[in-house]
Amino acid sequence: MTGLTDLCDWAAGLRYADVPERVRALAASQVLSQAAAIRAGLHHPLGRRLVTAFGPPLQADPRQSAAVLAALGSWLNLDDTAYAGHLSNSTVAVPLAHAHGLGLDGARLITAVVAANEVAARVTAAATLGPLRGQSAVHTHLAGAVAGRLHSEGAPGSRWADALGLAFAMPHRPLMRAFLASDARLLNTFTPVRAGLDACDAAAAGLRGAPDLMEHPDGFLAAFADVPLPGALTDGLGERWYTETLSFKMRPGGPGIDAAVDCALELHRELGGPAADEVAEVVVEASLYTLFAGRKAESYVTGPDAPLGALVLHTPYPVATALLTGRLAVADFEGPLLAEPDRWRLADRVRVVHDPDLTRALFASEAPFGEAVRAAGAGAGPWTRAFGGAETEEIARRANEGRAPSDFSRATKTTGARVTVTLKDGRTLTRERLIPLGAAGPHTREHHAELVREKFTGLGGAAATARAAAGLASMDAGGVRRWTADALTG
Repeated sequence: MTGLTDLCDWAAGLRYADVPERVRALAASQVLSQAAAIRAGLHHPLGRRLVTAFGPPLQADPRQSAAVLAALGSWLNLDDTAYAGHLSNSTVAVPLAHAHGLGLDGARLITAVVAANEVAARVTAAATLGPLRGQSAVHTHLAGAVAGRLHSEGAPGSRWADALGLAFAMPHRPLMRAFLASDARLLNTFTPVRAGLDACDAAAAGLRGAPDLMEHPDGFLAAFADVPLPGALTDGLGERWYTETLSFKMRPGGPGIDAAVDCALELHRELGGPAADEVAEVVVEASLYTLFAGRKAESYVTGPDAPLGALVLHTPYPVATALLTGRLAVADFEGPLLAEPDRWRLADRVRVVHDPDLTRALFASEAPFGEAVRAAGAGAGPWTRAFGGAETEEIARRANEGRAPSDFSRATKTTGARVTVTLKDGRTLTRERLIPLGAAGPHTREHHAELVREKFTGLGGAAATARAAAGLASMDAGGVRRWTADALTG
């Protein structure tokens, strides 16, 4: 037995009754939230081109449908995250497509989503301290696709292990140039999901994968993790639910900008909607997480002709837009709103600076990688040093001193920001938020259902469909099919 085979046997045997009610409820919200992201992608001009190439969201072949759903939900950064990984592009898309195609009831759909979450998040966590993270860690979707499909089909654990061994034989690694500067971003999840589903077909035909592929010296973690954490594959199975670390994306844009945009929206209301010419400067204090993502995108964002892949990771434009207009929506990332000169004039006055206290809070939270640093202990030093230098290594060490591993029931994602607006008349206003709206934390645990309903209706979905999502688990197969069609294309 290996970590992979243990994980596969557990996930293949997972049943609805095994999942705590609070975890089921989060999974139902996750399905609705990802349906909203898919709708947004479908109605964008680039999404329509994707459909021209590969067909509509719901097709007779659930494999093709799953790949299209994965692609439509990912590239506007409206997809949900967890510790660890951007899960929903595979862990929701694949079970939704197969529930619709195979005629599964709601309880089986929700269980398949949870099983896929747990497998994909654990595999991603095992390699979190490596060169790939967030949406660039597309190996998440090899695991999510295999788990989401095989749980839907009721396949035995032995087939899961073979399919994952085959899928991870050639794991994908995106090139940042293509990810940030071209429409290839639309294929970022499409490609690994297709590969994962192909591996399922190969395993069903009798092809075998290496069961020790994760931890072997010539295996996945050796190639994709600077500090491998193989224990993440099996630690606390059935007790530590990675699904409880979910963060819901309320607006487009990279996860590093969410708290800053929340602050800018509050300041817009406080100021009554300032004009660009009234603002002398905007300072965004943030953790290294926000600075790291922005640094990657910075050279690509020179104005309204910036590629979408870079723009959604860039802090100044979304903050300027939220401060001026009191909102941040998909339409703000395309013309004509994207071309409004006032937004870019104000964006030029937005400075992003590092706040060590916010970085300390980042490492003290579970997501996006605090739990991995905690699990690695002193071994995380080289990774944190490479991420942000010697100061960051010391911050991370102090943030996790004496802390035990989390059971995830109170998981947080503390990607905070402090935004200070200085007006030309001399007034200064500041707002701070540690946990963004919708991110893992006490407020989201209590209010996730209403938050994702707001997201869904705000992106054009029907209020009745949004309300019905809470009852997904009690729907029969016909109800699931009707709800899915209404949610995705209605």
